[in-house]
Amino acid sequence: MTRHVAVALTLLSLLAISGTSSGSRATVDDVIRLPSQASNFFHPDNNNDEDGSSGTRWAVLIAGSNGYWNYRHQADVCHAYQLLRKGGLKEENIIVFMYDDIAHHRENPRPGVIINNPKGEDVYKGVPKDYTGDEVTVGNFFAVLLGNKTALTGGSGKVVDSGPNDHIFVYYTDHGGPGVLGMPTNPYLYADDLIDVLKKKHASGTYKSLVFYLEACESGSIFEGLLPEGLNIYATTASNADESSWGTYCPGETPSPPPEYETCLGDLYSIAWMEDSDIHNLKTETLHQQYELVKKRTAPGNSYGSHVMQYGDIGLSQQDLFRYLGTNPANDNFTFVEENLLKLPSAKAVNQRDADLIHFWDKYRKAPEGSARKVQAQKDFVEAMSHRMHIDHSVKLIGKLLFGIEKGPEVLGAVRPAGQPLVDNWDCLKEMVRTFETHCGSLSQYGMKHMRALANICNAGIQKEQMAEASAQSCASFPSGPWSSLAKGFSA
Repeated sequence: MTRHVAVALTLLSLLAISGTSSGSRATVDDVIRLPSQASNFFHPDNNNDEDGSSGTRWAVLIAGSNGYWNYRHQADVCHAYQLLRKGGLKEENIIVFMYDDIAHHRENPRPGVIINNPKGEDVYKGVPKDYTGDEVTVGNFFAVLLGNKTALTGGSGKVVDSGPNDHIFVYYTDHGGPGVLGMPTNPYLYADDLIDVLKKKHASGTYKSLVFYLEACESGSIFEGLLPEGLNIYATTASNADESSWGTYCPGETPSPPPEYETCLGDLYSIAWMEDSDIHNLKTETLHQQYELVKKRTAPGNSYGSHVMQYGDIGLSQQDLFRYLGTNPANDNFTFVEENLLKLPSAKAVNQRDADLIHFWDKYRKAPEGSARKVQAQKDFVEAMSHRMHIDHSVKLIGKLLFGIEKGPEVLGAVRPAGQPLVDNWDCLKEMVRTFETHCGSLSQYGMKHMRALANICNAGIQKEQMAEASAQSCASFPSGPWSSLAKGFSA
């Protein structure tokens, strides 16, 4: 017993000396902050100083969708912004991309307010409108990340003007498909282009480390076989390369949104990492610990869930979250321990690709019989389903025309082994997308699920002329609804 007391006194003495010599805190304050200070003692590499290892923290937050049925993506981004501000990041160092059509949308039951949790507070207030509407583009995102103001089109002009000691956090949430991420504008964001930009950022020597959190269906395919080690980049994704990610806090779930809401409030992976970050002292929690927590909360179970993945320089995951997200001073005494892992909040979740149908159906179900609202909800649902059936049928028929009735489905559905990229020739993939859309209409957010089929057509050596002929035969026409429209241009 005496020995244990002596060891404890020695440890406290060392902590006190450390606090005194640094000159950063009074002795009394050291005692108040003992959990975080103890973490610094046992993990000295995780914290060098209060401002994040002598560098500036930067963050880029992107909601890649629009439309009220995609409420959750902008809610996720607004929540992330509030979390970072509470963590100490300056507004000037956080760049926000969101279409900004949700808060004041006619369907929003609380005008000017966005929530990300059934009992959550407003996360919209104070969020800067750096890049909104048609300014939410792939080109602007790349320009912001590279710190290239001259390449911007519209927006606030804010870019990641980082230096060699700085730390960058990128968070993207939206629909996706194999090798592609959605945007509210065309073209979409393709994996090869993103990786090229990340390599350019690394070559410029303008960051020390970069963390990328990615919420989208098949999000693992964005980095699988593409993101090399050695760039000082650590990425986690909501799903592996061939599965959907999931919405949460949706109508019909437990807990469900307030009854006046007819849409999902958040995404499962995103809610997991943010609700964890909301309650812990992030000086005491590493990226790896959060990865393990989010993986458990998002893991497949019953009829839903996805496999959270990690890519790049995995060693960076031993760093604390504070380096990238800061930490809320109110959580100073809430040290991360395994026992306070967040529990799975819901008995079920909604496939990201079906969240729009959930919205239209819930709207239809609640609308008064014979009302214009009920008629519109039915119309929206039918248009969405018509588009889906058209896209699914067209892709299957193209496969049969190119490879035969029996072999077609096998070729289109083939999944490459782990560690290999989706496609050998990304320019071919984009060409196939444009060729398909020319004859069959826009893939839209749902059609991104077929990107693997188009990639496999490229991998099989099919030429553009063959694809054009098969597409023309498969699609004598396409639905006139907004989902199939090419008004916004090609998605590649």
